Amino acid sequence: MELVHDHGENEELDAEAAFNLREPRQGQTRFPGAVRQKAYTFDGLGSYFNKEWDLKEGSGREFCWYHVELPRGNQKLSLSAQYLIDVLCPPLKLQDILSLVSNGPFCGHVDGALVFRVNSPGPASSNFTLRIAARVTENSVITVSLGRVPRLGFSPSGQSLLSEIPSVESPSVGRGDQGGGAIVIREHVLEFLLTMNHSEEADNPVPKTVSNLLVHVIDTHIDHLQDIVTKLEMELDAVEIELDKGGFSLKKQMLDERRFPKMHLNLQRLLQVIAHGEQVFPRVKEKCCTKNWVANEDIIALEELIGRLRRLKENVGFIANRVTAIQAGLDSWQAEQINKKLYYLSFLSIIFLPLSIVTGVFGMNVGGVPWTGQQDPTIKDGFRNVMLLCVAVLVLVLLCFIFPALYARVVAWRKRRALQRSWSLNRKSFLSRTKASGFPDRSGYLRI
Repeated sequence: MELVHDHGENEELDAEAAFNLREPRQGQTRFPGAVRQKAYTFDGLGSYFNKEWDLKEGSGREFCWYHVELPRGNQKLSLSAQYLIDVLCPPLKLQDILSLVSNGPFCGHVDGALVFRVNSPGPASSNFTLRIAARVTENSVITVSLGRVPRLGFSPSGQSLLSEIPSVESPSVGRGDQGGGAIVIREHVLEFLLTMNHSEEADNPVPKTVSNLLVHVIDTHIDHLQDIVTKLEMELDAVEIELDKGGFSLKKQMLDERRFPKMHLNLQRLLQVIAHGEQVFPRVKEKCCTKNWVANEDIIALEELIGRLRRLKENVGFIANRVTAIQAGLDSWQAEQINKKLYYLSFLSIIFLPLSIVTGVFGMNVGGVPWTGQQDPTIKDGFRNVMLLCVAVLVLVLLCFIFPALYARVVAWRKRRALQRSWSLNRKSFLSRTKASGFPDRSGYLRI
């Protein structure tokens, strides 16, 4: 009876725990500060406002945007899902979370909302692993990205660095503004800006509809890919210049670090992200065509972005071919270095091999070695017998190497002789049959 009572208490505890798990959590977070969150409200007239994180949809012409930025690190995919559950549930359900955080391409309707994702399955700590997912309804958009996506958010106008008048940094003047109200741009900032193919967040046009915001999200994702490709091209150009100027130590260092195989692997990951986009974004355009809240100009903009993504894929393919060519050049250089070392080694062997043979022959512990005065009849033939044995072993080894070639020649000679013999026999039999049939001799010609 006591066992039955304990079992009933355990069932009650399990039911209570399950009820607590299903109970909505308001204002409670298990991972405070683990992800970055941004929330905006757009009035549909070209203005936006920052808002609190309440995951509510807009009304009328207003619409809301909620963005979650997952951290880059070595965390598992299940931990990323827990982060999203912590900040998006409720009102989102488990199927919504799984559709946003899972790996691979996806585009479809989940619980009445348009959901798409372009998530590469690489390690989250890699800069070449890109993930972007979105859940779009008529009055709200929820996006999830891995790490920061440049130009994705919005900031007040007038705070853009690109709209300032730049000035060259002078070593005699300290940091800050120089004369004339110009902004000093340092060299590392210029190098960063040269890798950007887009403006800053302050220069973003404010979307007036949800479809404008959708185009903006996809546009910034492709801009991010373009930035990575541009940075790779600049890095590859610098490496080629270093290889032209560098010597043995630089090439050896690049081979030891496996720099180009790693770059090629990163390019393959980037190509995978682009291939996922080629699968997803056309389907997004097709599904947007069926929505009455998507404007025609946004459909045209999506088509242009898809074409831009395809051109970007071709560019990445060209870069991959360049990396392969450089790696092939380094491999040939390494093979040449090995051949040089083998040449030196063979030259030394030419010098020391005869000496080693002489020392080996006259250093054998046998009797009758010449010029040693060993005239004992019992041992005077020992050296001769050993030399004869060495010659026999040498002949046997040479026969082992020569036998396949000799066997092939003998077989070919026998086949050739057999063919000649069969041809002669066939000719004699043909002539004998001709004479036996009674045809007159026509000086070697036959009637046809």
